[in-house]
Amino acid sequence: MTAFEDLVRPDRYPRSSRYDPAWLLGLDMGPHPLWLLENLAEDLDLRPGMRVLDLGSGKGATSVFLAREYGVQVVAADWWIGADEAAAVFAAAGVGDRVEAVHTEAHVLPFDQESFDAVVSIDAFEYFGTADGYLPYLAGFLRPGGQLGMATPAMTREVRESGVIPRHVKDVVGWEAIAWHTAEWWRFQWEITELVTVTSARLQPDAWWDWLLWARACAEFRPDGRAAHQPVIDMLTTDGGEFLSFALVTARKGGAG
Repeated sequence: MTAFEDLVRPDRYPRSSRYDPAWLLGLDMGPHPLWLLENLAEDLDLRPGMRVLDLGSGKGATSVFLAREYGVQVVAADWWIGADEAAAVFAAAGVGDRVEAVHTEAHVLPFDQESFDAVVSIDAFEYFGTADGYLPYLAGFLRPGGQLGMATPAMTREVRESGVIPRHVKDVVGWEAIAWHTAEWWRFQWEITELVTVTSARLQPDAWWDWLLWARACAEFRPDGRAAHQPVIDMLTTDGGEFLSFALVTARKGGAG
């Protein structure tokens, strides 16, 4: 079996396995986003017709997945990818009528207060969501009873508690790893605001292995893939799940729901 074929895993990710790995790799902006979203959605209650903000939507794979798999109306917001580029992906995937692309930065969201039933963020929250004031800001866009769910790179123990970033992680990621918090760190960070109730906070099972499968597939699929992804492959192989993971965290805003 090739690394490319390893991305089809119907036993563990039945919904994601219906998507062409080449399509997903062509939209690559981080470890397999549909695996993360499918796993995260198990802790959410997404229903047809809901208005969902996909925050940090990248090139659009997660927004396509949300619209197709859960029947929700999606607003795909990203700072690095232009709205026209994302809209072309949605049109080609046949969900252009259900997904709106918006080019915006996460701290200046151009939306009305209490205008979303859910906010979902896959492999992006670490870039903008660690500040103490961000959860209160973001919660303002959720309707009472609305849901928040995110998947973000995590450490199995806090860097500030251990006092050091593991060398094999620091060599590849650098100082950014201090934003890769544990699931329990996120639970406290959100619940201390008393604006939301955390409904789940966990590490994705074998997240490091999923990440490694993705990195190997990228190395195989892209012309420059081996040079670009070998450091990540080496980091994950060395780690073996000792420090590296993904945190999956969901919450519900106070009020009727």
